Amino acid sequence: MQYRNITNDKISTSVLGFGLMRLPVENNDNCTIDKIKSFEMMKYLYDNGVNYFDTAYTYHCENSETLLGEFIETIDRSSIYVATKLPMWLCNNYEDYETHFNTQLKRLKSDYIDFYLTHSLTEKSFKKMLELGVFKFLDELKSKGKIKYAGFSFHDELPVFKEILNSYNWDFCQIQLNYLDKNYQAGLEGLKLAREKGISVIVMEPLKGGNLAELPKDTNQILEKYNIKSTPVQLALKWVYDLDISLLLSGMSNMEQCIENVALADTVSEVNTTADDRKAIDELVEFLNNRISVGCTSCEYCMPCPFDVNIPGIFQRFNNATIFDNYEENIKSYQTLIENNNDAGMCTECGACESLCPQNIEIIRKLKEADSILKNDI
Repeated sequence: MQYRNITNDKISTSVLGFGLMRLPVENNDNCTIDKIKSFEMMKYLYDNGVNYFDTAYTYHCENSETLLGEFIETIDRSSIYVATKLPMWLCNNYEDYETHFNTQLKRLKSDYIDFYLTHSLTEKSFKKMLELGVFKFLDELKSKGKIKYAGFSFHDELPVFKEILNSYNWDFCQIQLNYLDKNYQAGLEGLKLAREKGISVIVMEPLKGGNLAELPKDTNQILEKYNIKSTPVQLALKWVYDLDISLLLSGMSNMEQCIENVALADTVSEVNTTADDRKAIDELVEFLNNRISVGCTSCEYCMPCPFDVNIPGIFQRFNNATIFDNYEENIKSYQTLIENNNDAGMCTECGACESLCPQNIEIIRKLKEADSILKNDI
């Protein structure tokens, strides 16, 4: 395993971190983690040098932190770095911060948390965070030794990222970044801004939720053109590793993924992307972008919909299906929206969303297209 420094204290962390958000489950129930398989994965990663384990309050229906706590009891606590996140959407007052944090310590069976993040910040949640005095809370946790480093994970547009970045003396931040999302959310520019301020960067979704792991068959000609020997997973991860980041988080779901990721992390400084790799990636980006069905950036300016239509969620599933030929998974995921009455069928065509969309998307028409595809009506 290879290591890089994180924070101004230059803590040495493995270049590969384990995100405990897509663990193997029993009977396709996301709330019921397969503990045996998960423990085998964690032990393999730990034995092979992975020392950064990332979880969150709500992962796997609030069971992920507990599982990690059980694993921590089997090892030397000081031999790993634990990261978890404060669920901003569950906090309505200052006391909620304290309540949730103490719950997390109990779940993790630990007296402290190494890396603590305010979770999934957007413009809206950031404003709420400020109103509830989260900076005071983080400062108190640090002064008491309850957390060592404070950071935030981010899911909004670049201007919001800049505002958050300059709002506090952050030790690190966590952003979504992969070769298809270079200009999405914080993107490469956000990475550069953070590093210029001396803030360490952790990358999540390096495979775009697994979509870059299995590319459409039509992309084979691009890979063959440049004689690419790397697998799609290796190609995508190498692209991220070449950036000025501290570590890459992978939400591994089985032992095969663990083995492949560890093998690459063992040699990452010697096996960088080549000129042909970069040319192939540029063509892959162009090819995949041409398959986008709707130019939604998930900015959520259209939300909340007065009729509870999850517009960004629908468009995300629509795009993932058409870009990556991943219809089965996204049709199945769409059923969840239908069951919760958040699907396109709830649209009354009031038009309120269209006047708010900065991309000028014909949302009503595109919702009908998405609904037809995701209901498998074609």
